[in-house]
Amino acid sequence: MRKKPIVALIYDFDGTLSPGNMQEFGFIQAIGSTPEEFWSMSDGIAKGQDASNILSYMKLMFDEARRHGIKLRKSDFKHFGQHIKLYPGVKEWFGAVNAYGESKGIRIEHYINSSGLKEIIEGSPIAGEFKHIFACTYLYDENGEAEWPGIAVDYTAKTQFMFKISKGIFSSRDSKMVNASVADENKRIPFPNMIYFGDGETDVPSMKIVEMFGGHSIAVYDPDSQEEKTKAAKLHRQGRVSFVTPANYSRDGKTFKIVCAIIDKIAADTHLAFLSKHK
Repeated sequence: MRKKPIVALIYDFDGTLSPGNMQEFGFIQAIGSTPEEFWSMSDGIAKGQDASNILSYMKLMFDEARRHGIKLRKSDFKHFGQHIKLYPGVKEWFGAVNAYGESKGIRIEHYINSSGLKEIIEGSPIAGEFKHIFACTYLYDENGEAEWPGIAVDYTAKTQFMFKISKGIFSSRDSKMVNASVADENKRIPFPNMIYFGDGETDVPSMKIVEMFGGHSIAVYDPDSQEEKTKAAKLHRQGRVSFVTPANYSRDGKTFKIVCAIIDKIAADTHLAFLSKHK
């Protein structure tokens, strides 16, 4: 019996599945700030000390929570995640794509590759849809309270996770298996079977890698923002992505039609490869 191929749909989170940043749906309000104030302070830390933007926002969250007497436990982060706003069609998207893949003899898996916080994403309404979530995390003390960044995911870390997904590695700290040589035919999910969804600068290297190795990248944009649409179009013009689409995940939307067409192509390529090997 022929093994069913796996297709990985890999998503950034902020600006891709959700408008804005996940900190803006509960945490920032809890510290009595506005998104503009919070991100201005975060950027100030990064620029003032020539530091990582990711580590800067993680430190600011930690400092502001402590200043306002807010505990940052995993349960608290998950609580914030419950309030995340999602783009139209996202909640129904996974079931629809999974069913279409099944109809074509394809197994669909969904992954997150985000510079946001894993703990917040785990509290979101769609957390259970993902095979694995690669994102930033904190280290926790004996009381279960965040005390230090554990993983900071910038644009280079995102590319590492693409290779981990390909090889079926679900440990963020692994640095041996991910660098081991594995023949393409032995990879759990070869790059041509990957579809990457992103919207911003931290996604560009991952988008380009997927494209270089035969997969497909999709730049999504907020349909209410001409600036975001222009930025996505620029990525397409530069050859970073194959497709540009508004962030609408409904069955009658452009995004669904594109993904179904890609699944059709993967199914056809898989069948042709099978026929080539079995003369």
